[in-house]
Amino acid sequence: MNHPPLAPGAADALLFDLGRVVLDLDFNRTLHVWARHAACEPAQLASRFLRDESYHRHERGKISDEAYFAGLRSSLGVELSDQQFIEGWNAIFIGEMPDISHLLTRAARRLPIYAFSNTNAAHVAYFSSQFAEVLKPFRKVFLSSTIGLRKPDAEAYDHVVHAIGVPADRIVFFDDLAENIEGARECGLKAVLVTSPGDVAKALDALGI
Repeated sequence: MNHPPLAPGAADALLFDLGRVVLDLDFNRTLHVWARHAACEPAQLASRFLRDESYHRHERGKISDEAYFAGLRSSLGVELSDQQFIEGWNAIFIGEMPDISHLLTRAARRLPIYAFSNTNAAHVAYFSSQFAEVLKPFRKVFLSSTIGLRKPDAEAYDHVVHAIGVPADRIVFFDDLAENIEGARECGLKAVLVTSPGDVAKALDALGI
């Protein structure tokens, strides 16, 4: 499918993924905390951890943190407390992506900006507090665990587009995963694959923002 280049005036709203676009993540940090508590090697846990249906249900808000961690005890073969799981789970967050705060502030001066993240209740509670400042420019943050829908499902994009209230082809979506970019494009959004904050900056330049 042909995707026309971004041009000045081509957008009425911008939509940003959070992980690896706004907030820097490293799942190895999670594995190291869990391994320390479990007195095993992180590689053992890495080989057992699956982004399976339970993981997806957790992100859609269909099961609680406690229920998800109970499943992890079984699948990972470790006897960690909920608090130890939470400690590792939230260790995934490194900080803001370089220069993103400036770029979001710049974008929000010209257009309404929104965020859309596949995430879960435990992570939401953590990043909403720890990174409140960088999230301020967003008019609304759409969370899979709140709306009950995940990227790259078409229903998820349709829900967000409807809530934003502008046509899909007037929204530019930024995400770091190719499958989410493809899902967005199939739903009519313009989409930018983000491999570094430089990709966000280039897109804003192209949009005349």
